[in-house]
Amino acid sequence: MKLGGGKDWFTAGELAELALPGLGNLKRRINERAAAEGWALRTGSFDEPLARPRAARGGGLEYHVNVLPAAARVALASMGIAVIADVVDAPQARVLTGAAQLWRWFDGTTAKVKAEASRRNAAVGKVEFYESAGLTRSAAVSAAAKDAAIGASTLWSWLELIVGVSAADRLPYLAPRRQGGGTEAAIDPGAWQFLVSDYLRPEQPTFSACYWRMVKDYATPRGIAVPVERTLRRKLDREVDGRLIVARREGAEALRRSLPAQERSVASLHALEAVNIDGHKFDVFVRWPDGRVGRPMMVGIQDIMSRKILAHRIDESENALATRLVFADLFRDYGIPKACLLDNGRAFASKMITGGAKSRFRFKIKDEEPTGVLTALGITIHWATPYRGQSKPIERAWRDFCDTISKHPALAGAYTGNKPDAKPENYGSKAIPIEEFRSVVAAGIMAHNAKSGRRTETAQGTRSFDDVFAASYAAAPIGKATVEQLRLALLTAEERTCDRQTSVVTLEGNRYWAPELSDHSGKKLTLRFDPDNLHGEVHVYDRTGEFICTAPAIEAVGFFDKSSAGARRAQEADLRRLVREQEKLAGLLDAATLAAMMPAHPDETPDLVPSVVRPVRHRGQTAAALKHLSSVAEAPVTTPVIDRFAAAAARLRIVD
Repeated sequence: MKLGGGKDWFTAGELAELALPGLGNLKRRINERAAAEGWALRTGSFDEPLARPRAARGGGLEYHVNVLPAAARVALASMGIAVIADVVDAPQARVLTGAAQLWRWFDGTTAKVKAEASRRNAAVGKVEFYESAGLTRSAAVSAAAKDAAIGASTLWSWLELIVGVSAADRLPYLAPRRQGGGTEAAIDPGAWQFLVSDYLRPEQPTFSACYWRMVKDYATPRGIAVPVERTLRRKLDREVDGRLIVARREGAEALRRSLPAQERSVASLHALEAVNIDGHKFDVFVRWPDGRVGRPMMVGIQDIMSRKILAHRIDESENALATRLVFADLFRDYGIPKACLLDNGRAFASKMITGGAKSRFRFKIKDEEPTGVLTALGITIHWATPYRGQSKPIERAWRDFCDTISKHPALAGAYTGNKPDAKPENYGSKAIPIEEFRSVVAAGIMAHNAKSGRRTETAQGTRSFDDVFAASYAAAPIGKATVEQLRLALLTAEERTCDRQTSVVTLEGNRYWAPELSDHSGKKLTLRFDPDNLHGEVHVYDRTGEFICTAPAIEAVGFFDKSSAGARRAQEADLRRLVREQEKLAGLLDAATLAAMMPAHPDETPDLVPSVVRPVRHRGQTAAALKHLSSVAEAPVTTPVIDRFAAAAARLRIVD
């Protein structure tokens, strides 16, 4: 460490390296002494701070040489590093601190102090004015004191404060320096720790309650005297960082909100270049067709550049089906956006919507899973931070709908309030039929888009969301989906196995079949279908994504339904005719032709004679039956040689 002469400010680390008398050579000990003696709060004769933030990397505090013990200051002076500089009178203080440091102090004072300094400066200026007119200093002071309604002695004391000071630097010297009683009231470290720990809790107790507990449960049983509550409250405000108070009492989210909100410009975007989607649960009771009553959920899509609501669907919950349908409305009515901002909810991150996206953070991603709506159309997916309303501009529209739609006169009596303790007087007195509610929502969204004077970046306080979107949409490159793309992307995809025998594919209890499926029996196929019309047809694709056919549903028929039976016979006849045509095209040969084409092979099988004959013995009922048959034979039977050999072998005995 190199310290030049005339250095007046030192960090705790620099003081530790110098090993000054009375301080020692441990940085930790110096910091403890600085905290105990309040070096950070010490001021000079002119109330100039004797501690300042360190400008170098790492931060911390630097202390003026005047806060050090006398022995340490003498040692610094003997080293030629610093001068012994006790701020004891005004002229010397002005030399040591300088006008710049006083101006910094003056800038941090209250408006009342600044006003008083200006009043004093005006009185001093009156003295100089009278002197320039020819009056003596005494006569000028008397006249100026009379004009300012102050005593002459007071004005003389003000003049002494600015001796040798330029007129431009007089304000900080004339500012009043009223201080408190001097030394800070001491408090036991354990009691202070008890008080602060109790106060900095998520339950957010009041400071008065924490002070009372500290006195009753900690200080009094131990015989410790503590300052009054107001003194400790000022100590808390002075020494405990406000950010720590927010983090401990209100949580991390409140601490994050203490930072300025991030602003993102949309000036570089055009209409339908990027959209965001989100769900909003209305604070309204509706009646569903089956008679149930509940709060409806709306899934909406907003254009980010213009803030216009482009499409919406209302359902009982935020689900993948409603999400798919609202995207279908967007693609059909406006086109295909380039990017979509959505959160990681189960409805938006489902395989039906974002299947195949490698950045999806829900469900297990498989290479063979069907692609979702956005993935199939090449729409870039951006995931918003969960539970962060500022990440999605559409949240601002939801707040408007809470007032313009949920509290609409047509829905009077059905409004539930936005929280349990904010229920209206007529809570639960009415439930709006869902179709009527959908009409109110549609009208409310149209009015929302058409309202002029929007103060967004693109509307500039004059235009509506409709105007901004229309102006950009007319000149922007908009992607349109073909029929094949919509069929591929907008329909729900499920993987099913084609029946090995009948080539039928089954989905949700319904069977589908087409002749083209015969070539794919036993294989896994991807079915794309409209979940709202399962009794219609499905589009069948193989595992590589190649389109196979459109298979209609096979409906169950009545047991004695003759027309259906006739249709079945016609279907079977068509199948037989198709097979005959395929047979002709294949040019197959009959069996006789195949036999005639084969060469003749005479029977050349050789006679086989065994080299070893195994004897066979007859036991049990079999042998008895044979014996009986031989005794009742009418004619003598010649015993074959092999039989005689077997009988002789049976009479043999093993000789040891």
